[in-house]
Amino acid sequence: MQPQLNTDTGRVAAMVPSADQDIAFSFVRELASELSGGKVELPGFPHIVMRVQRVLSDPNADLSRIVRVIGGEPVLATQLMRLANSAALNPGALPVSDLRSAVARVGLDVVRSATIAFAVRQLRGATALRGLEAQLGDLWKRSVQVASLSFVIARRQTGVAADTALLCGLLQGVGRLYILTRASGHRSLFHDATAYRAIEQAWHLSIAAALLENWSMADEIVQAVQESENYERDVRGPVTLVDVLVAGTLLADLDEGEDLRQRLGKARPLQRLQIAPLACEALLEESAQEIAALREALG
Repeated sequence: MQPQLNTDTGRVAAMVPSADQDIAFSFVRELASELSGGKVELPGFPHIVMRVQRVLSDPNADLSRIVRVIGGEPVLATQLMRLANSAALNPGALPVSDLRSAVARVGLDVVRSATIAFAVRQLRGATALRGLEAQLGDLWKRSVQVASLSFVIARRQTGVAADTALLCGLLQGVGRLYILTRASGHRSLFHDATAYRAIEQAWHLSIAAALLENWSMADEIVQAVQESENYERDVRGPVTLVDVLVAGTLLADLDEGEDLRQRLGKARPLQRLQIAPLACEALLEESAQEIAALREALG
């Protein structure tokens, strides 16, 4: 599937309540140009991330080859071992001590999740992002929250694969991450938080879809991320990955003190999942340990 690109740069820039419209317009125009070019790469992502993605996308790659590629980066291997032995993915408390067993236990989507977590950890030390550590930390914290909530919703409420939901949750914020890395060269954009948020909100899902297409992610993952903020989505048929990710995104973005009952009552995907406000509160409470374990494992 092809991502739907937001190319109305003038309209988006006009939404920005910034004192310097020229800077905002120039930045939005750059985003449009990069998207329309068809090859979107996340600046600063380690080469190992692309190597892992290539081997995972190769139908002829066996477990031994996958393990060799991951083992070539000790920090990534450690991240995967931590996930494989976490309480959420190892409820029986039977530890694995070698990388091959860890990959076999968690599956390829969790391997992808570990790779994304590793890449973001590397970005935190990037010279180009110096001074933006707080924004990057907040963005990753939100991504882990979306991923953890999507994981427990899929595991407890649906027939959707929980490991795929976990991966989708981490990828839901990848467009925001791209915008942050690109905006690092236009630091004046951060002077107006409202202006920056307007650009981010208008562009991040289109960018995420383009990145995931470029990484050869499955169509269902691209679609789920692209529709993850469509809280009025109303379709028939069985619950899908999209519904789970929308639910995880909505719950992660609840403001402190916000009326949960009112917010959930307007979200059709949650209605499809049959998660009423009281049931939602119970789900969050019951899943607290799983969510905490995933947060710790993902970093």
